[in-house]
Amino acid sequence: MLDNSPFLSLQHKDLTIEGYSRAAVQSCWRIPELKIGFDLGAQPWDFMGTPVWAISHTHLDHIAALPVYVARRRMMKMDPPTIYIPEHSRELVEHLLKVMQRLDRGRQTCELVSVRPGDEFELSRELVLSAVATRHTVPSLGYIVWERRKKLKAEFQDLRGDQIRDIRLSGVEVSEERRIPVLAYTGDTSPEGLDANPAMYEARVLITEMSFVAPGHRREKIHKHGHMHLDDFVQRQNKFQNELIIAGHFSTRYHDKQIAHYVRRALPDMLGGRLHLWL
Repeated sequence: MLDNSPFLSLQHKDLTIEGYSRAAVQSCWRIPELKIGFDLGAQPWDFMGTPVWAISHTHLDHIAALPVYVARRRMMKMDPPTIYIPEHSRELVEHLLKVMQRLDRGRQTCELVSVRPGDEFELSRELVLSAVATRHTVPSLGYIVWERRKKLKAEFQDLRGDQIRDIRLSGVEVSEERRIPVLAYTGDTSPEGLDANPAMYEARVLITEMSFVAPGHRREKIHKHGHMHLDDFVQRQNKFQNELIIAGHFSTRYHDKQIAHYVRRALPDMLGGRLHLWL
C-alpha cells in the first residue's frame, strides 16, 4: 500500500491499534478487528477500508482529513462510510462537505450521525459503541466499545438443560446481557473526561492523551485548555485497571527522548508495564 501518512502500530492480544497522534499535528486511530477508527486529523491510505469513524471533536488536528477520506471511498467505489460526530457540529460539518464537494467537483457521500453523551450504536451483534462526555475547549466526546454477551441468569444456573429449555419455551427470558468494555478512547480532555467515566479505567485498552509532561508546566492552565499532564496519571495510577494504556497527543514542544525521560522518571514501572507511549 501507499505510505502517504505516518502511523504506528501495536498488537495487543487480538487487537491491533494503529495511528498517530501529536498535538496540533494530527490524531487518527483505528482498530481493524473492531472495524472502527477514531478521529480523522489525517487519513493514511491504508485506513481507507475502515467503514466507521467516531469523531471526538472538531479541532483541525482531529477532523481535517474527513473530506479526503470520504472522497477516497467514493473514488474507489466503496460504500459510503458512517461518521459519528458531536451533535453540535452536525450542521457545520455538512456545510464543510458541501463546500468541498463544490471545490473538488466530486460527491461527498457519507452517513453523518449526530451523537450526544449517553448515545449508543450497534457496531455488530457483539459490539456496541457508546459516547460519553469529555472536557475540552470545544464540546467533545469520548467513546467506549463494549462487547456484549448473553449469560444465564443466576436463578436458572442450577437447573438442567431441559428445564431451562422449557422455561425459555414458556416465554420467560432466561439470559441477561453482560457488557465488557473492550476499548476506550478519550480524545482530547482534561482529567475530568476520565474521572467522570469509570468504564474508561476498566476497558481492556485505553487510548488517551498526555499532552504535557514537563514539571514546569502548570496543571491548572493545562486543565483549563482541556488537556492532561503526566502528573494527572501519577495521581491516578491506582485507578487504571486496563491491560494496556496508550498515551499520545504529546505537545510538539517536546522531543521523544524528553517525553520518555520525564515519564519514566515519574512512573519508573510504567504502570506495571501497561503504559505505552505513542512515540
